Amino acid sequence: MRRAATMDRMTTLSAFPVTLAKRLRAHWPALIIPAIVAEEIALVLPHRSSSWATPLLAVVLVLAVATVALAPAAAAKAAPFVLFAYGFAGILIAHLLLIWRTFPLFYGVVSTRSASGSVNLLLPEAFAFMAAALWLLVVTGAPGGSAVRRAVHQLRGAGGEQKTVPALLLLPVLGLWEETFANPLWYGAGSVVWQLVGVALAGGGVVLVRRQPRTAAVVAVVGLIVLGFLLMIRALNGSDQFIYQAQGRVYGEHHWGYVGFQPGVFSGMYGPVLLETQVAEVLTRVEGLLLVVAGCVLVPRMVAWAADPALVRRAAALTQRVDRLDRTRRDATSTAVAELRRIERDLHDGAQARLVAVGMSLRAAEQLMAASPEAALALVAEARETSSRALADLRGLVRGIYPPVLADRGLADAVRTLAMDTPMTVETDITLSGEPPMPVAAAVYFGIAEVLTNAVRHSGADTVQIGIGYAGGLLRATVTDDGAGGADVSRGTGLAGVERRLATFDGVLAVNSPPGGPTIVVLEVPCALAG
Repeated sequence: MRRAATMDRMTTLSAFPVTLAKRLRAHWPALIIPAIVAEEIALVLPHRSSSWATPLLAVVLVLAVATVALAPAAAAKAAPFVLFAYGFAGILIAHLLLIWRTFPLFYGVVSTRSASGSVNLLLPEAFAFMAAALWLLVVTGAPGGSAVRRAVHQLRGAGGEQKTVPALLLLPVLGLWEETFANPLWYGAGSVVWQLVGVALAGGGVVLVRRQPRTAAVVAVVGLIVLGFLLMIRALNGSDQFIYQAQGRVYGEHHWGYVGFQPGVFSGMYGPVLLETQVAEVLTRVEGLLLVVAGCVLVPRMVAWAADPALVRRAAALTQRVDRLDRTRRDATSTAVAELRRIERDLHDGAQARLVAVGMSLRAAEQLMAASPEAALALVAEARETSSRALADLRGLVRGIYPPVLADRGLADAVRTLAMDTPMTVETDITLSGEPPMPVAAAVYFGIAEVLTNAVRHSGADTVQIGIGYAGGLLRATVTDDGAGGADVSRGTGLAGVERRLATFDGVLAVNSPPGGPTIVVLEVPCALAG
């Protein structure tokens, strides 16, 4: 037994790499965590001379790797937050570079000790990391991912809903404002008080998003427009407003041997742009213009909120219904033209041809009556048989338009007759206090007939139940069979034709037919009953 247990453990250990690879492939965002931890160690380690710093950082890296190996699913959901924190750290590093002109050698793929041209890539990289973190929130299903997905749907108007302004937009707008005015908020005189103001603004934004989403959306749109104008105005002044002090002397904007910093109103950072060069000034103007345009595009969506929400929903539903009726009207017109051509063809090739043959036979019999009564009698008998077939053709043609039993006895008796003619056990439960209009009754009748035909041919059912009732202005017919299931409107022409025929009257067809059955088909048409 010990040997068997040892063999089982060895088998488990040998299979662990394969299992781990599969789990990591399914939860690949988890690999971001050790990568970012290693990057942070590479940034921090050269600046730590303490004897305990290196072992501590090594322990942190080992813990990150162990977490990913042992709990990849949880690590994958934590990865967006780690990546977002790393992107936010890039903004802080950009501030430090702008103020003190010194920091670790690299951030991501950007060298932070090179000329300002490379430094200007740091902010776009930081914003790219934070955007990727938001995308990972949705992909991994991490906390907050559903809110981001809902905000995107509100912006795009997904699912036929009205395009609106998501309240969540306020948080990135507040982030842009705090980044733009970071100097007085985080680095100016009395910085502790201003830092509390910055924290209060961020916290107030979160509360506003949760408690007053419409107000939050309005503030976000106004904030976009105002910030955009400020950026364009600020860019006109250039970056020469930043004053650097070194050893009691004042230097211009491009002095790299910087020691101190005189905070101004603006931080010199505008979104992903670091205002260091003339090119950056142009980019700042472009960024400001884009923010103003985005805000102006969102303004009409706020105006729509002035209407009653119930009326807005009813208007949207009415618009969808009109569009649907327009499509079904075109389908009904095409179907009516095709039906008319079928009737003309059947009349021409069937009843009309037979009636012509009857006339020719009677004419020939008339000519033979005196000379050969026997031959004339045979022609008369042939004409009688032909007229009988013509009558049968006409009855079949009429039955294809409106079944006689439907016109004579109504929908309930027509369906019961249809049930009796079906070669299986059919139970009916029909409660109608009046008759629907003939076109609606015919559509429901032919729909039930198609469903019964499918049950006989394809389902292998033994019993079918038909229920017809009327409530709330809707005529509802339900057909249930105990067959094998698997019915699908998209895979056949019969049910699809029934669906189009019902849609002409603003009706719907619903099919629930899982493999193994049962199959439930519901036909529902709005109409009024005649007493």
